[in-house]
Amino acid sequence: MTYIDDLAELGTATWLDDLSRDRITSGNLDEIRASRSIVGVTTNPAIFAKAMSAGTAYDAQLAELKAAGAGVDEAVYAMSIKDVQDACDLFSDVFERTGGRDGRVSIEVDPRYAADEERTVEHARSLWNLVGRDNVMIKIPATDESLPAITAALAEGISVNVTLIFSVERYRQVIEAYKEGIRRAADAGHDVSTIHSVASFFVSRMDTEVDNRLETIGTDEALALRGTAGIANARLAYQLFRDSFDDLGDLPAGTNLQRPLWASTGVKNPAYPATMYVTELAGPHTVNTMPEATLDAVHELGGLHGDTLTDTAAGAQEVFDQLVSVGIDIDDVVRVLEREGVEKFVDAWQELLDSMQDNLR
Repeated sequence: MTYIDDLAELGTATWLDDLSRDRITSGNLDEIRASRSIVGVTTNPAIFAKAMSAGTAYDAQLAELKAAGAGVDEAVYAMSIKDVQDACDLFSDVFERTGGRDGRVSIEVDPRYAADEERTVEHARSLWNLVGRDNVMIKIPATDESLPAITAALAEGISVNVTLIFSVERYRQVIEAYKEGIRRAADAGHDVSTIHSVASFFVSRMDTEVDNRLETIGTDEALALRGTAGIANARLAYQLFRDSFDDLGDLPAGTNLQRPLWASTGVKNPAYPATMYVTELAGPHTVNTMPEATLDAVHELGGLHGDTLTDTAAGAQEVFDQLVSVGIDIDDVVRVLEREGVEKFVDAWQELLDSMQDNLR
């Protein structure tokens, strides 16, 4: 038994927020899977950009793609899809054992399509078919324009990881998009028990943005609130999850819970405990996807102190009320984070495409 197993006993599944060809071929991913009790993997454009820009692990496939005359977009996704397929195969036993709840590997639609519903749906469908594994999850950002794409993808029987959620109000829209997608899937004849979804709430980025604003305000009251926004935000989201999914009577039989997933759980401020976004967000029906440093910290330090999500909404709301009282504009924080979240992924992806274009010439 490990602290990660203890976390699972509290109801939080642990996924690794990283993937690379080196991790797979060296046996590292299998070793982490066994020693750290992880039951899934998430990726994003920045993760693949980092993986493909270092070392020689992709050289052989890249040479084959170059000889075949592949375009840069085709080449990058071919390499990404290969990694995701191999990771899906590695976690297939977890997928079977958990009835599809875990053993999942996520791959994201092209971030450049975040404002284009039609292209997002097309790319989600393409990735789902190209990966060709039942335990893949397609990541779609929770932007205004992509919310209908989330519903459309689910309606086709595609399991979706809704990403880049920063606010409870946006999460409310994501829940409605999920429920509508499940209803449409059932109407289309899909077995909804095979459709799974998570809603990825980004935690540490909230603290980074809010802390910067608190430091600009500079009062003792403001500075005392540093490091509180991210956890409070997630706890309010968890209460909405409980309220929204306690009764599934209005949904087709076999509907699965859309679990909250805590993402961006590596601390950005070294003054904060390395495990704070894990120990303070442990509870039933949740997922925490961790970078390896956070996973190691939890494995070594533990620090779990029970369910830290259930019945915490009142205290979380008090934190938000205090933030507003010292001058934090939460709505503006969310707008900035959503815009920057998409931009960061677009920039990382574009840099990768540019570097691969040179290699394909």
